[in-house]
Amino acid sequence: MNIQEIHNLFLQCKSVSIDTRKIEKGSMFFAIKGENFDANIFAQQALDLGALYVIIDNESYLIDDRTILVQNSLEALQELSKFHRAYLKLPIIALTGSNGKTTTKELINVVLTKKFKTKATIGNLNNHIGVPLTLLSFTSETQIGIVEMGANHKKEIEFLCEIAQPDYGYITNFGKAHLEGFGGVEGVIEGKSEMYEYLAKNNKTAFVNLEDRIQIEKSKSIQSFTFGIDKDHADVKINWIEANPFVGITYSDFNVKSNLIGLYNANNINAAVAIGTYFKVDNNDIKAAIEGYVPDNNRSQLLKKGTNQIILDAYNANPSSMAVAIANFVQLDNLNKIMILGDMFELGNESQQEHKIIVDSVSNQNKSVCYLIGKAFYEHKNLKENVHFFETFDAFAEYLKTASINDNTILIKGSRGMALERTLEYI
Repeated sequence: MNIQEIHNLFLQCKSVSIDTRKIEKGSMFFAIKGENFDANIFAQQALDLGALYVIIDNESYLIDDRTILVQNSLEALQELSKFHRAYLKLPIIALTGSNGKTTTKELINVVLTKKFKTKATIGNLNNHIGVPLTLLSFTSETQIGIVEMGANHKKEIEFLCEIAQPDYGYITNFGKAHLEGFGGVEGVIEGKSEMYEYLAKNNKTAFVNLEDRIQIEKSKSIQSFTFGIDKDHADVKINWIEANPFVGITYSDFNVKSNLIGLYNANNINAAVAIGTYFKVDNNDIKAAIEGYVPDNNRSQLLKKGTNQIILDAYNANPSSMAVAIANFVQLDNLNKIMILGDMFELGNESQQEHKIIVDSVSNQNKSVCYLIGKAFYEHKNLKENVHFFETFDAFAEYLKTASINDNTILIKGSRGMALERTLEYI
């Protein structure tokens, strides 16, 4: 069965599923092999749970004409999503970057929803499986698609662009993320810039932040729509920004006060404003959309716990996002401040140096008490009065059981594997 025939069957289905635990009736189920399992064994279960069709790549699990045998189920999913994208012919905005992808995607979505029927990547389903699933969630009613793309090695963004075929692209930034996979910062720049290469090759449009010299340099040969702070030559000029603690911006005589914490979120907001402007969303609607957006999932959330005010940014961390989070936190007006920071993962050979830079940074400021948690930070343990080291989270939790932390503003940030949101149980 060729991809067009599979697509005809897909159009009869309500959705696509790769997990029988989350399967919907009327869906098309793809049996994708994992490192430790063969999803073909769930073919019958998927049908029993209501799947209309099941895509398998092991003929031992053929059941009836509802099971469709292909050479490789994952590749079939990717090919189907590419075919479906071409079939719909809708404009697609793709975005990638080291930091801020998901928040920026959410902001772009709420802004464009004011004028269009949009559909965006759910959560952070932004890899070689997530992007196809996102594309297959688009329907004939979708007017604009928004696709987040993540990568931890070179050629991944190039591959995802070939599948999604974006008409517009935005790179949030080029930071110190996934250094192990990319082979260093230059590798990160090359990998993320694969989006620019796709846009240039296909005469598409890039949204460019004029605050970022790398974006300016790498997008020179591309048709672009620009934004920047106090940049008179920008297509969208941002006049003013602040963050104390919430980010506010001013543009075109509109004052926007967001529910996002940290100056590092200003560019995410600015990008959404610029993209909304490009698509001629009314400024009043742009303002309302951004002011109505409330972050969740441990991303720049402001919480109240007892007498403490908590900035929970524990979804993930890398050296770039950690540095700007610390810089933003230090400049806050609040008197009593505590930083709770966890190890940063996937840094490869750069790990020791990058953790030392953060240790030196927090050790050389005297406006906040800092708790550093994890083995990588613990290697750089020092005797600074305002910095405390814990090799494991359990050791830190034991400390918190006897500590009295009240009337403080607290920043919590670390890599996902550190799960520092657990701190809330002890404060």
